[in-house]
Amino acid sequence: MVQKAKILLVDDRPENLLALEAILSALDQTLVRASSGEEALKALLTDDFAVILLDVQMPGMDGFETAAHIKRRERTRDIPIIFLTAINHGPHHTFRGYAAGAVDYISKPFDPWVLRAKVSVFVELYMKNCQLREQAALLRLQLEGGGKAAGGEAKEPAGLLAELSARLAAVEEQAEALSKQLSDESTDAAAVATAAHLERKLTGLRRALDALEPGSAGDQTAVN
Repeated sequence: MVQKAKILLVDDRPENLLALEAILSALDQTLVRASSGEEALKALLTDDFAVILLDVQMPGMDGFETAAHIKRRERTRDIPIIFLTAINHGPHHTFRGYAAGAVDYISKPFDPWVLRAKVSVFVELYMKNCQLREQAALLRLQLEGGGKAAGGEAKEPAGLLAELSARLAAVEEQAEALSKQLSDESTDAAAVATAAHLERKLTGLRRALDALEPGSAGDQTAVN
């Protein structure tokens, strides 16, 4: 079963959280509520999130301060943040949002379809990154375990490499399709950059896997 991504919704008004849940429920992911910046930071200590929807105007710790704390933590600094605000103080206010680390800045009332589409992009990128980490972890485990299959029986090196290569190829194909979709739709630059980063990771993993193939330069170096 594919694990669902978690989306963090941060707003001090319950009716706004309810509205966000209604809009994003169609994505069929796990929606986590936080009614303050402090509560959001607490949730981020234990859970991994695909994207954060963060209200700017909150009593106590506002959205800008909350984002600053998120970006200072190594565990959470790369999580995309979409700022939601009911006010518009002009370019300076928007710039402050991007300076705080936001990938997008949306004014209320917002178009539900647009918000859902933006969030879905980051959810898909998150899922692809999870697949990449799983494939990398599987590669390490099987190589360290001498290429044992799930049943505990040792697999031939050629068969193991072929299986891992096929799994990686599936992720590469999905990542390439996603990157093309983002480029064709002229999506946010942050989303396109994240997709490009994912493809670079996949390229690195492919090179490492290719180096294990018999007769490769890496294999010959190891023999010599």
